[in-house]
Amino acid sequence: MPAPALRSTLDAFFDAYYRRRPVNATFIGVHGGDGRLPDHSEEGLAASQAEMEDLRRRFRGLPKESASPVEALDRDLAEGFLEIELWERRAPHGPRGNPCVWTGEAVFGVIALLLRPFAPLEERVDAAVARLAAIPAFLEQGRVQVRSAPAAWIERAARECTAAAALFGRGIETFIADEDVTAHGVDPGRLRAAAAGAGAAFARFRDHLMTEIRPGGEAAYACGEAALELLMRCGHGVTLRASEVRRLAEARAEAAEAALRERAAEAGFADWRAALASLGAHHPTAARYYARYQEVWDAARRAVEEHRLVTWPDYPIRFVPRPRWTREAAPSLYFLAYRAPAAFDRVPVVDYLVAPVEPEMPVDEQARLLRAANDAAIALNHVIHHAGLGHHVQNWWAYRAPSRIGRIAAVDCASRIAMFCGGTMAEGWACYAVDLMEEIGFLSPLQRVAQAHTRLRIALRAAADVALHTGAWTLEQAADAYASRGGMDAGAARGEALKNSLHPGTAMMYLLGVDRIHALRREEAARAGRAFDLRAFHDRLLACGSIPVARAADLLAAGS
Repeated sequence: MPAPALRSTLDAFFDAYYRRRPVNATFIGVHGGDGRLPDHSEEGLAASQAEMEDLRRRFRGLPKESASPVEALDRDLAEGFLEIELWERRAPHGPRGNPCVWTGEAVFGVIALLLRPFAPLEERVDAAVARLAAIPAFLEQGRVQVRSAPAAWIERAARECTAAAALFGRGIETFIADEDVTAHGVDPGRLRAAAAGAGAAFARFRDHLMTEIRPGGEAAYACGEAALELLMRCGHGVTLRASEVRRLAEARAEAAEAALRERAAEAGFADWRAALASLGAHHPTAARYYARYQEVWDAARRAVEEHRLVTWPDYPIRFVPRPRWTREAAPSLYFLAYRAPAAFDRVPVVDYLVAPVEPEMPVDEQARLLRAANDAAIALNHVIHHAGLGHHVQNWWAYRAPSRIGRIAAVDCASRIAMFCGGTMAEGWACYAVDLMEEIGFLSPLQRVAQAHTRLRIALRAAADVALHTGAWTLEQAADAYASRGGMDAGAARGEALKNSLHPGTAMMYLLGVDRIHALRREEAARAGRAFDLRAFHDRLLACGSIPVARAADLLAAGS
């Protein structure tokens, strides 16, 4: 049982978190604010800042010697979260300067309610109507707050506005038809009217973005070395300097490039780019497309259990096409095929929303989608990294963790996970999961090439994260590194660099997480000797929840 003062302070922390972040709360499965959007007015931001400063003082005033390892962890993670949020409230990367904060919260506040059947349809639509009605005032707050932003952020937010207008027009009409809302007691006219008002507000916000916001210079993309190291220290739990992370990333990139050449040669290719280009030829037929995901999932689970890699829970998932009402807007939004299930909602089956390949599509469009959903993409990315041993299994364990923060930190929200501190475990484990499947021989020769390429991209992400946010690289230089060294096409390379700029410290999560998990495994194996049990180690690690991998070592050592 936590010490009373610590428990009451944590209670106050979570109360403030859910109250101030109602869209995050919906995604997490806390539904008291489902009809609201955040208050990012000047008064709202000031009140939020004052509340966070008060919580920080309360945490700092608590006695530390009486806390258990899990209690100490939650106290430290909560303090770190507050430090990051207080920085972001002042920084251009937060609501005072980032237009994507506004578009993301507004559009996904509604999507969060309509996409998952956590409650009867009529209840979810009622909340969606309330949020749709709140969007005009919310985006008006954004017009007041955001007066200058980097050009690429403006462009992205404008695309999201266009997507939102389509979603709340043609998309809502499709939703009304496909969900047969009248049969559930829903008034379609009420939903249409609220959606139309929200769509008009997005159109006005887009005009504001394109005509009234002053584009910032290249320096505006960078958060600065001090801020980046604050994020690393308070979020990832590491004491490394930014320069040390960049050196680590460069070393890992060189190793990945060597492995790429080796794996390509093993697969019969003289050049790794040619090997990757050949992947598109290995894909399921249109008739077998949806079934192929489940076939690979079943085979992966059998292999995990045969090799005793981890205790795989009974956590059903099904691969279904993206709902029709989302399809026009999804490519321009942070719309994930696998969105971490809500920690506190218990839906019987989790839907994995794959890109639709339908008979009525033009043949060339079907062919393009099938090439993208090749065998390597389905196995490595969709099934292992996301829907199976990676995120899906890790989420099940996290939602039962003793750490209250570890239960919710890695839930996907409007534009990122619920708490920055969950990233190294969530992304580190998902990357490590593919490493494990390669270890046991599950991957084909071409899939091993793709996995070596993924390791290169992970390293380049961390290098770009540091170089961009310390001012060593411009956005264009980061994109060029992804294209020239990572083999990405120009559009994907620029998109990756743009994500780096929007969310400092995020791209390094993958490398820091997977690197530390491998190190923990080596340390535990050396300590236990012949008694080391890989499945037991993985189960204990996952039981820590979505916490910084750097902090998991403390819990493992304490036997928690």
